Amino acid sequence: MKDYIVRATAADGQIRAFAATTRECVETARVHHGTSPVATAALGRLLTAGAIMGSMMKNEGDMLTLQVRGDGPIEGLTVTADSKGNVKGYAGNPDVMLPPKNGKLDVGGAVGIGLLQVIKDMGLKEPYSGQTILVTSEIAEDLTYYFANSEQVPSSVGLGVLMEKDNTVRCAGGFIIQLMPFATEEVICKLEENLKDVTSVTALLDQGYTPEQLLEALLGDLGLEITDTIPTQFYCNCSKERVERAVASVGKKEIQEMIQEGKDIEVKCHFCNTAYQYTVEDLNRIIKNSR
Repeated sequence: MKDYIVRATAADGQIRAFAATTRECVETARVHHGTSPVATAALGRLLTAGAIMGSMMKNEGDMLTLQVRGDGPIEGLTVTADSKGNVKGYAGNPDVMLPPKNGKLDVGGAVGIGLLQVIKDMGLKEPYSGQTILVTSEIAEDLTYYFANSEQVPSSVGLGVLMEKDNTVRCAGGFIIQLMPFATEEVICKLEENLKDVTSVTALLDQGYTPEQLLEALLGDLGLEITDTIPTQFYCNCSKERVERAVASVGKKEIQEMIQEGKDIEVKCHFCNTAYQYTVEDLNRIIKNSR
């Protein structure tokens, strides 16, 4: 099944909802970065949230960045997404290994105590930036807390990544459900009841639930209406030219030193781990062009 996001409403517009399946996206990230199982789970949850939150943005050029900065051994996570379902990201330490906790991958232990930052660049003079503490460091609960505190939108976030025995991704996905300001007490209570019944997103995904079925399980008795579907994918727009600009920004003195060493250099893109080679001739050209 290809990765995609569904957008929906329920209870006559009192609820807006999003759900996604992201197995291919998370598996692509795992292959690019060679992530350990716990790093795959942590990054996969944030990639899923990023893809969904990106699809919430209105304009074509809008960009979203999610940063998780904790004191755990994963050394932080960064994800960026656009409004068209493209998402990319990386873990500071992709090799982190931890023993399981209560039979599950210890994402909270890998992330540690710290902060979640959400940056939305909507083409205004200054990007919007909201920051909250990590309440559990399990990603979904932290985003639920972020929405309530930074955006004043009561939300429920569920995210899951399940690994195979060979450490490839078995399934991944999640949902974000939000209450509109005019939601009635009756709708709020019904939604809370429904959410109590869904204890594990991962279990539902493993049973083969589609994004539509996830929302049906949560909102089926509240007049669920699917409004549209968009594809989502792990996609990095880096190129040799783009990375060259980063090389140029290190400064002429440093580039001159590299040239004097007479060795080619390799620069990797953080987001997709693609390696770009620059010869001494390339470095000479970069210096010449930056004058």
